Amino acid sequence: MAYINVQTQSHSQAVDITTEVHRMVLKSGVTRGWCELFVVHTTAGICVNEAADPDVMRDVLDSLDRQVPWKHGYRHSEGNSAAHIKSILVGPSVRLPIMNSRLALGTWQGVFFMEFDGPRQRKVLLEISSL
Repeated sequence: MAYINVQTQSHSQAVDITTEVHRMVLKSGVTRGWCELFVVHTTAGICVNEAADPDVMRDVLDSLDRQVPWKHGYRHSEGNSAAHIKSILVGPSVRLPIMNSRLALGTWQGVFFMEFDGPRQRKVLLEISSL
């Protein structure tokens, strides 16, 4: 197991971590298997989506902001309930296949760390296993 450190710059942000994940898969020496990523925070998430056009992830973040507004009379005393809810909607983990020593992602796909309560220093737990 290893960690990927992510420094976010904004309150709400999609950070493309695909290159770092690919680097760690190559370093592992696994040619066929699985790469599992788990966000160890309750106000962030992880997903796979289009990495070719940055407007896609901007649209995703904007849509989540409309669905779960930051101020909505929530009870949580820290004032970041919206971030917790968005984390649940996006999810804390992804499992990605490894083929030929690389992530088996589609042409346009990338792996994104989703920040909902930044900016912060974050960690993603990474586990690589062979078949």
